[in-house]
Amino acid sequence: MDSVSRQQSPRTPGDPLRRRPAQRRSARRVERMLDACAELLDEGGYDALTTTRVAERAGVAIGSVYQFFPDKRALSQALTKRNVERFAARVGRRFMTEEFDGWWDAVDAIIDEYVEMHRTVPGFRSLHFREVFDLNLLESVADTNMVIAGRLRELLLAEFGIADSEELDRAMLVAVEAGDAVLKLAFRHDPDGDPEFVAEAKRLIRGYLSGQLQAARRTAGRTDATAGA
Repeated sequence: MDSVSRQQSPRTPGDPLRRRPAQRRSARRVERMLDACAELLDEGGYDALTTTRVAERAGVAIGSVYQFFPDKRALSQALTKRNVERFAARVGRRFMTEEFDGWWDAVDAIIDEYVEMHRTVPGFRSLHFREVFDLNLLESVADTNMVIAGRLRELLLAEFGIADSEELDRAMLVAVEAGDAVLKLAFRHDPDGDPEFVAEAKRLIRGYLSGQLQAARRTAGRTDATAGA
């Protein structure tokens, strides 16, 4: 077995890496490449990103980059995957450690984490990922809006006694997609996120979901009354 095989694990379907690093040293090298990719995206955008520049910034040989990533598209996919995983972990920690008085506070917490990552995490704000590559290639991780919708749905089901339904799934996704569009406006007008647009995103999601949840409760009430008749 050659040295490359000893240091790497086979690639899984949908993984942007050619092979998974199996040793900590290789894993740290991959993380440096992704950190470099994030910095370069913030500095010059996707069009200016190259594997050569990533190698130089990460302090690795260009062959090390190609050992794990075939091109800059794969680097960007891997960075997306890492950012989505980090976002989900941050939201998950807040749900485990904080008490929310209502679902609307959970909405605010999710948006606050999203905004904070835009402000502080290199590379998070630089790519509108749907515009750069096909997210279907990332089979192991949902896109950011699906993560937000899923987390909010879980909270509503587990913490606030909301009934599960296809309508709830659709309402969550519509609310998050609409809120995301307003948040993009917030960062278009202000690199730190215009607080007035952030507040509008929260207000939009609250208002829409309030109407949807009230309608769901009315429907559930009529169903219960019919069943008891």
